[in-house]
Amino acid sequence: MQLSEASMPKASKTTRTKPTPSRSLTARQKRKLAAIAALPDDQIDTSDIPELPPNAWKDAVRGRFYRPVKQAVSLRLDADVVAWLKKPGKGYQTRANYILGERMLAQGKKVRA
Repeated sequence: MQLSEASMPKASKTTRTKPTPSRSLTARQKRKLAAIAALPDDQIDTSDIPELPPNAWKDAVRGRFYRPVKQAVSLRLDADVVAWLKKPGKGYQTRANYILGERMLAQGKKVRA
């Protein structure tokens, strides 16, 4: 079953959906999954999902959709520093995070994904 964009719910900044609690698997479902997991790779029918040709990956980017975990902090900065961060426009907190992240990487303390 394919969903069209029109049938998909629209995302809103004001409403958040809560994940529904997952139901545990039945004994039958567990047996089926175990049987599939026990199959050797060459016996699994993948005819409905053929492999992509190698050139399909030429423009692939690792970590493109990676979003690091953010942590809310309260930070006291000099007024002139805040003004400098805000001068280019919106996104001064993102800009400050980028500058601090670059400095962190320059010092070799941590490797970002």
